[in-house]
Amino acid sequence: MRRLSLTFLLSLIGLGIFAQDDLMNILNQNTPSETNYTTATFKSTRIMNGHSIERMPSGQLDVRISHRFGTLNSGGYNFFGLDQSNIHLGLEYGITNWLMIGVGRSEFEKTFDGFAKFSILRQSTGAKEMPVSVSVLTSVALKTLKFPDQTRTNYYTSRLAYVGQVLVARKINEIFSVQLTPSYVHRNLVATELDPNDIWALGAGARLKVTKRISLNGEYYAIANPKTYLSQQIYNPLSVGFDIETGGHVFQLFFTNSLGMTEKQFIGGTTGQWKKGDIHFGFNISRVFTLKKHKKAPNY
Repeated sequence: MRRLSLTFLLSLIGLGIFAQDDLMNILNQNTPSETNYTTATFKSTRIMNGHSIERMPSGQLDVRISHRFGTLNSGGYNFFGLDQSNIHLGLEYGITNWLMIGVGRSEFEKTFDGFAKFSILRQSTGAKEMPVSVSVLTSVALKTLKFPDQTRTNYYTSRLAYVGQVLVARKINEIFSVQLTPSYVHRNLVATELDPNDIWALGAGARLKVTKRISLNGEYYAIANPKTYLSQQIYNPLSVGFDIETGGHVFQLFFTNSLGMTEKQFIGGTTGQWKKGDIHFGFNISRVFTLKKHKKAPNY
């Protein structure tokens, strides 16, 4: 009887060990061993006016040329705005695969600007599940127009404005992506006592992929500050257009009611109104150069 009990006990232990091994094998088969990061949420580092979640990889330089023409309602005499042009030149470089910096110069208000964009989270599946991508953008703009009143004491710091943004994006599927952009703008000097130094806004953007190289884009920023406390009538910037990728270049063609091309200019500085025809045709041209090659690009 004892031998029978001992044999039965050893059999149960053996079955338990085999069952545990089988269970571990099943769990290992069902548990992903790699993390798959989402790519190409947007085609460019800009949706149109505002930044997208995308950034330049380490060692790559993006040379950007942006134009905003006059308004369509300026009529045939001004060739519906094409006789007038404002230009922004920019250089953007990937320091690491999570940090990008950039500098630029805009003809509008003779503004110099610089920014840094930090990637915090990457949308991913597999071993690491992350539903969204998150980046932080911080920028500074220097307005170099001559002060209108040269008789008073004018401070250099009055020319500065600062921007902070959180970029939260999700690639819903292979053809559709969305982004929300809570934004804060601080202007050291404003036109009148009525104007607030701080402006809050919430941006929203979307991309709809039409073909392998063409996508439709939309972008909108809602200003949170009450409009009654501003000395001039401003409107929420709205832009619609499309991207065309040609291999080495990305062309962004669109219509917008904002003439400014930096965050400080189009957030709280858009005076055009769509329903009145204050619409600017604009485009961005992006050309990427590889300055530092890597043997193997890291997967993050």
